[in-house]
Amino acid sequence: MSKRRATRRAFLKGAVVGAGSVASAGLLPDASAQTVEQHPDAHAGGAGSGTFFNAHDAATVAAFTERLMPGAPGKPGARDAGVLNYIDLALSGAYAELQEFYRRGLSQLDAYCRKTYNEPFVRLDSARQDAVITALEQGKADGFTWPTAQEFFNTVRTHTIEGLFADPVYGGNKDFAGWRLVGFPGGQAVYTPADLQNRQAFTRAPMTGLQSQAAKAPTT
Repeated sequence: MSKRRATRRAFLKGAVVGAGSVASAGLLPDASAQTVEQHPDAHAGGAGSGTFFNAHDAATVAAFTERLMPGAPGKPGARDAGVLNYIDLALSGAYAELQEFYRRGLSQLDAYCRKTYNEPFVRLDSARQDAVITALEQGKADGFTWPTAQEFFNTVRTHTIEGLFADPVYGGNKDFAGWRLVGFPGGQAVYTPADLQNRQAFTRAPMTGLQSQAAKAPTT
């Protein structure tokens, strides 16, 4: 993994100061209105269409978020954690007001890439994708009006962090990939006095989230 990718991974991990705060409902879509069970056909990869993105936009967002949080051997990235699925579901529900923001942002992104490299973002090699993302982050990518390049970068980065570290009920953090990455134990049925006094990283399995708790709840 390149130095730039390692730095980006470290930055995104560091941005989550306490994974539990990212998992709180105040930062995320309403779980009651937006769960994986309510969207059984939602995708976790770049192929096909989800609940909001068409196939091309889905592939672009999947590639973009993977460059923000690249996977490595033994270390899950955005694709592994289902970040695309999280963003897709959010834009179909609680973040619906950002649909045009994403449409315009993705269109401007591809226009910039075609002007600069004669190819859309998804067809660029990783080095050029990184260069494009850096230009967006620094506000140096021309052709962006609304959203601006930095606004688009910041929003996708924020949603990538949410998709990595939110409770899996929202469609991301697949198999608790993000929580495992930062050592967050998730919801435990009980913490023993020894657990509360232990200064070492908490590693006891299993880790549970809202979705698994809902599955155990009695039906009426």
